[in-house]
Parts: sequence; C-alpha cells; structure tokens
Amino acid sequence: MSTDDTSPKLTLGWEEWVSLPGLGLPAMKAKVDTGARTSSLHATEIETFGPAAAPKVRFTVHPIPGEEGLLIPCSAQIVDRREVISSNGESEMRYVIATDLSVAGQSWPIEITLTDRRGMASHMLLGRQALGEQIAVNPSERFCQPELDYSVYASTKIRKTAPKRVLRIAVLSREDNYSTRRLVEEGEKRGHTVEVIDTTRCYMDINALAPEVHYDGKRLPRYDAVIPRIGASITQYGTALLRQFETLGTFCVNGSAGITASRDKLHAHQVLARQKIGMPATAFAASPKDTKNLIDIVGGAPLIVKLLESTQGKGVVLAETKKAAESVITAFRGLKANFLVQQFVKEAGGEDIRCLVVGSKVVAAMKRSGAEGDFRSNLHLGGSAVAVRISKEERATAVKAAKAFGLNVAGVDLLRSETGPKVLEVNSSPGLEGIERTSKKNIAALIHDEIETNVRPAPLRLRRPATSRG
Repeated sequence: MSTDDTSPKLTLGWEEWVSLPGLGLPAMKAKVDTGARTSSLHATEIETFGPAAAPKVRFTVHPIPGEEGLLIPCSAQIVDRREVISSNGESEMRYVIATDLSVAGQSWPIEITLTDRRGMASHMLLGRQALGEQIAVNPSERFCQPELDYSVYASTKIRKTAPKRVLRIAVLSREDNYSTRRLVEEGEKRGHTVEVIDTTRCYMDINALAPEVHYDGKRLPRYDAVIPRIGASITQYGTALLRQFETLGTFCVNGSAGITASRDKLHAHQVLARQKIGMPATAFAASPKDTKNLIDIVGGAPLIVKLLESTQGKGVVLAETKKAAESVITAFRGLKANFLVQQFVKEAGGEDIRCLVVGSKVVAAMKRSGAEGDFRSNLHLGGSAVAVRISKEERATAVKAAKAFGLNVAGVDLLRSETGPKVLEVNSSPGLEGIERTSKKNIAALIHDEIETNVRPAPLRLRRPATSRG
C-alpha cells in the first residue's frame, strides 16, 4: 500500500473482511485491534521444515469459525520467532511470517504471527503494526469496506487459484538410483523439501485415535505427499506402509490398492478384463490336467508363460512349440510356481510401446526393442528404445489402463497388434531414466506438477448457506 501523503486513507471498522491471497485464504473476517501491536492468525498443526539456513513453517487454517469441515493447508518462509504476550497476559513464542493483506482491492505486506486462537470469535487479528499511517480505524463501526463471502470456499475455483506453496514430500525408496535422484532434484528446484525414506526402516503405530509412522526410532512428520517407489520384493510391506499414510490423510501419488493389483499379473489382467481393455488372450489354471486347455485358450504355440510376480522381464518364457509349452508349464508346476499362459502377438515383432501416464495424460512414449535373439524388450535386459508417436487409440488405452488401477503415475506397456493395442502390463513404479532420455521430456517435473495440483484444497460443501454477517 502506498505511503504517499496524498493517497486517500482507508477506513476500517473494528471488524473487516480481508484476504490473504499468498496463503490461499480468499475470505476471512479479521478483528481490527489498535491496542494490539502484533497481528495473528489462527493456525493449527504448526510444524517447521526445510534447511536450517532458510527454515519454513507449515500449518493449517480454519478460515470459517465453527466450520471444522474446511482446512486450508499453508506454508511460508519463517521471518522471525518472537515472544508475544496475549490478551490474557500469557507469554508465548510464535513463528512470524510475511504475506500480503488485501482489503477493498488494496494490498500491502504485513507480518503475522501463528497461534492457536481456538475458542475465539475471530480467527484473525490485525494489530497496529499492520495498519500503517494511511489507515484510519473507526472502533464503533464494522464492515466499513466491501464485504466478501465464505461461499468462495465452496467454489471449484479455489483449487485452481490456490497459490503454489512449498511442500514436504517423502519418496519411499530403498535405492539411490536415477529415478529417486530426479524426483528429489526437481522437487528441490521448486523450493519443496523432499526426503528419501527407506521403506523397510519404517514401522507403524496402528491405532484408531492417533495412527503414526515411525522411522529409526522417531515419529515421522506430516507429509503433504508421498511418492512410492516400492520394489517388487517388498510389495506387501511397502503397500501396508502406504495404507498407513493414506490413513493419515497424506496424498499418495499411487495408492496401495493400485500397486497391489498391478504387481500380481493375474489380478492385473482381471482388472483390465473387467474394464474391457484390450490385452493378449490369457489363461490360468491350478491343475496339471488343464495344460492342453490352457494352450488352446491362448491360440496354441508359440505362447508366453509368465510368473505372476515377475518384473523387468524375469520369469517370462517364450515356448515356440506345443511340446515346449507343455514342458515349461510342467517345470513351473514342479517348482510350485504361480504362472499364467498368454498369447504371443507375432506381429509385434519383439517390440512394445511404453506409455508414461501422469494424471490423465500420456506425457511421453517410447518404442522398445529386444536385444538380438530376445523377444523381451526390457531395457534392463539389453533392449533399446526410441521416441515414438502413438495413435489416438493407443493413447486412450494407456490412460484407461492407468485409471483402471487408480494410478496417477504409471508405465503402461502396449503391443501393436492387428486388432488394436494390447496392454501387456501396468507398472506402478516406472523407471524415469529410459523415458526421460529417450523422449527428452522432464517427467520428474510433470510428477511434481501432479502433486501440486492434488494437494491444493478441495471445495468445501457448506452445511448451510454462507452469510456475509454474523
């Protein structure tokens, strides 16, 4: 706000409608108190994070008194920590942040302290430090300036207009690999704090009132988002941990149910079949008496035999003749291994398409070819990849497959067949190295875009019509 002596004074009553756009609070009632030096905001779940040289604070705000259904998550840089004496004479150390205050179309920077004002009629107090010389206060009036309305919190616009705030993000990973490093790097570029958590070193306090996640003997802080990079060998424990974060209300980029279903090939193909998504003919049986029928269901040899929990092309065998197929199936049964039998799509020529889905879009695609003499196209097994343009049908199939598992980030592997795209697999922890280098796209940044979009507050369903007074 200008301090020019010629600019008109803004007159405030003892209570006014204000907004704090930098915190994502478009409408709040504030008590204007010239007897108080410091301004304060009702904040709960106050927690510091970030580097010691530039600490930040996260907190939640109930902007509507008595409306506990609305919680706005906020974060800001800490500018100070100071002792404040409240109206009841008690001394309290509070974090101080800086943000812009807007009243009647005019904005100016203020400092505000964070404190729990539960039980008080006003969730925000404006002290004299925030008023300046160009503001007059009429203590006998209220709402001298145009009134706002709490209904703004019930609008879908609140998700679109909420400011991008600094976040605390956990990457669940046991490996210091390319994907993990890229997710940390891109998050920190945006000012977020990104912490890599070893999944197996976490343990859970499971109770109805205060569930927690502990790590190396300490309770983990509240995270805005979790990016699961759970290895196949620890799927059961990793998804159990993810369920704990879901219980805490943390946004998980991929949910536990989707990861569990995608890791079991039988379950995954049943999910795809239920959604009528194209895939190679697939058969499964427990009895050795059904071997011939299994082979017939998928159209005979050549065919593929897959272990149900195989990854990166391991446990996948091509049987080129009926006799070879019977031998492989007998061998797998002898090992008491769970497997399925699948049609071999000859026209694919040992190539598949990896579509990387983020949100509801295919953001990159590459064609993978197997090493010479190998029908498997996995890059881990020596395959090669090139960027590829995909058809509208292939794009729609990939998005539908990721959506079938409820995954926000997925690598969907397709085969190009004479009857359209066939989904081979939906990977819930797709590697980023091959797809980023092949497509030249910043996939890690797109994943953080998805996180930032999802952690914004959702519109509130008001229990009663919002009123501007009272």
